[in-house]
Amino acid sequence: MAFKIYTKTGDKGQTSLFGGKRLPKHHIRIEAYGTVDELNSYIGLVRDCTEDGQLRDVLKTVQDRLFTIGSNLASDPDKDMTTPDIQQSDIELLEQEIDRMEADLPPLKNFILPGGHPTVSYCHVARCVCRRAERIMVQLSETSPMEAILLQYMNRLSDHLFVLGRYIAMQLKAEEITWQART
Repeated sequence: MAFKIYTKTGDKGQTSLFGGKRLPKHHIRIEAYGTVDELNSYIGLVRDCTEDGQLRDVLKTVQDRLFTIGSNLASDPDKDMTTPDIQQSDIELLEQEIDRMEADLPPLKNFILPGGHPTVSYCHVARCVCRRAERIMVQLSETSPMEAILLQYMNRLSDHLFVLGRYIAMQLKAEEITWQART
């Protein structure tokens, strides 16, 4: 018998965590892992838009780590369960990539506006979704235990996505538009 994608168990507005606990679909925990899933989709879009093999490899790794974070968020915190983990080396990879890309970029002297090329814009959308996911996770962490490293990863990832947008703009020779404050 083939696996069916629909279960009908969520038809009344509830869903299950790993471990069986049922929560309303508007619960902050569901919002947290749903936003991480949305971010993962945008990362896939960015990955699909670049030809740079190293960037594609790093973005694939990021997608894997976002699944790890999602599985942690989707697990019942009241049950003793083994879930995949984020490690310090995952954060270090992001930091190394930020440093590598920044070494080729001109110093940032002004705020920049998102845009200049669709791929650059996708990076900025992903960065904004990452920041939203991080805010939701911080809010969740105030009432439910969460490994601090999950928040650290999300924070570093948003920095990575900002620098990635600048780096891709440089690769594509897209104009980096600075914000000019009205005076």
